[in-house]
Amino acid sequence: MQLFSAAQCVGYVAFAVGVSAFLQKSDRKLKALNATQSLVYSVHFTLLGNFSAAACSLLAGFRSFAALKTRSPLLAGAIIALNVVFGLVFAKGGVGWLPVIGSCLGTLGFFFMRGVRMRLVLLGGTFLWLANNILSGSIGGTALEATIAMVNIVTMTRIFLSRSETRATKPLSEFTEAAVVHGPDGHI
Repeated sequence: MQLFSAAQCVGYVAFAVGVSAFLQKSDRKLKALNATQSLVYSVHFTLLGNFSAAACSLLAGFRSFAALKTRSPLLAGAIIALNVVFGLVFAKGGVGWLPVIGSCLGTLGFFFMRGVRMRLVLLGGTFLWLANNILSGSIGGTALEATIAMVNIVTMTRIFLSRSETRATKPLSEFTEAAVVHGPDGHI
């Protein structure tokens, strides 16, 4: 394994784009940068000869761009089904299914969740991709997924703290007015 082979250098580019994606508190920016990172990742894994990961990365790029425009359950189901087909075609043993399952988790997160909940599901997918990258010999990919896990946890903490801060700075009257208008359980 050469540190500066074409495959590894493309992986380093994916690393830079991927880390910047998970630094975003905005779901839209996260999805757009994740899409770009996934397309670069696809080239990286093709050069490494890991075609299951390459196919899933290519589809993940499309998925992330599509999730910017729609939250269609039908499209999400089609993307998950296509990931499974890619697994059936390209996966060589259980290890080949790691990126497939990780990509399916990403699809569920991007189409059906927002904020911290979405990032938690993406974190699960990140750990599967991390295992895949270690086993594939991907230096940039391993660094990317390990860093994304840490950055994602920090970003979730930032989101959580900013929500807590907002709640703490709201005047008590806003909470009591909401309780009077909506009832103590939030319903009218």
